[in-house]
Amino acid sequence: MITYAFLQQYWWFLIALLGAILVFLLFVQGANSMIFSLGRTEQERKLIINSTGRKWELTFTTLVTFGGAFFASFPLFYSTSFGGAYWLWVLILLSFVIQAVGYEFQNKLGNLLGTTTFRWFLVINGLFGPLLIGCAVATFFNGSEFLIDKSNLTDSLQPVISRWANAGHGLDALLDPWNLVLGFAVFFLARVLGHLYIINNVEDENLRCRSSVQLIGATVPFLILFVAFLVRTLLKDGYAYDPESGIVSMEPMKYFHNLTEMWQLAVLLLIGLVLALYGIIRTIVSKTYIRGIWPTGAGVILVVLVLLLLAGWNHTAYYPSNTDLQSSLTIENSSSSYFTLSVMSIVSLLVPFVVAYIAYCWHALDRGGLSHKDLEQGNHQY
Repeated sequence: MITYAFLQQYWWFLIALLGAILVFLLFVQGANSMIFSLGRTEQERKLIINSTGRKWELTFTTLVTFGGAFFASFPLFYSTSFGGAYWLWVLILLSFVIQAVGYEFQNKLGNLLGTTTFRWFLVINGLFGPLLIGCAVATFFNGSEFLIDKSNLTDSLQPVISRWANAGHGLDALLDPWNLVLGFAVFFLARVLGHLYIINNVEDENLRCRSSVQLIGATVPFLILFVAFLVRTLLKDGYAYDPESGIVSMEPMKYFHNLTEMWQLAVLLLIGLVLALYGIIRTIVSKTYIRGIWPTGAGVILVVLVLLLLAGWNHTAYYPSNTDLQSSLTIENSSSSYFTLSVMSIVSLLVPFVVAYIAYCWHALDRGGLSHKDLEQGNHQY
């Protein structure tokens, strides 16, 4: 019989996997942030926008699915973070809403704001979307300001069990320097992936050459910021809890211990780093290699997956409270019921078929890449 603990671990794995895929799909935001700096002519900008326009809905859908899965499997996190740190999540969602508006309305008849205005909407999403998502993920390791009191469930006048401990309501996450370090690391990673995607998908030698050169400028700050965050996280005190009592305590080098005790994750982390660097380096040194998005993308998914698993597995509080340590959320004290997780686990068996369908659609859309000729002949353009 499947145990409750197994279901909690399983659903944290699915959440981590969705989060990892979302970070990979941020190549859309990364490319859009460079519409005006990478595209020097109107035709080049159209190529960038129409190339990412084929994929932006995948990123948006994955973001929504990530939030929905979190709500269904770990509802206490959803009510605490989405209900308490709402300004941070509102800004994230707003940046993705204006992205959709930017794509769909830039060339509509009667557009009073002008095409350039809506393109700047795409740039804003490309600049702030990855940064804010990175800051939100960093709170899994650095903590947030909230309180949990489950006894309030018996209070018929105010049955609210979680509340934010300050007036920032999520904006306080932007005041932690280490949250910003990961935020900017994700921002530059999105630009790295954006360059690799453009090189692979757009059949324009000027854009490819320019992306190859600018790729170096995005890779260097990404590596510096990410390595700094990773080393600091592995060496700092982490949030551990006793599986018997549920008491949360600070453990020196907790995340490093997680990595060594779950050695399989250390292997995946190493493989992910090697794949990511291989795709980037080979793209930089070879003028003919255009498939760097695939090894780098696979590497990014593995690295982010490992980081999120380190945050929640091995008796670790994945959403720590800096206000009250015992209010910290774990996969045990914040998950849905056994019945809910069991039913959802059956539904999750359909995920491989959905992924296969997405892969098929991706291949069909990208067959042959995007060229100037496609823009001239295409029926639908952004």
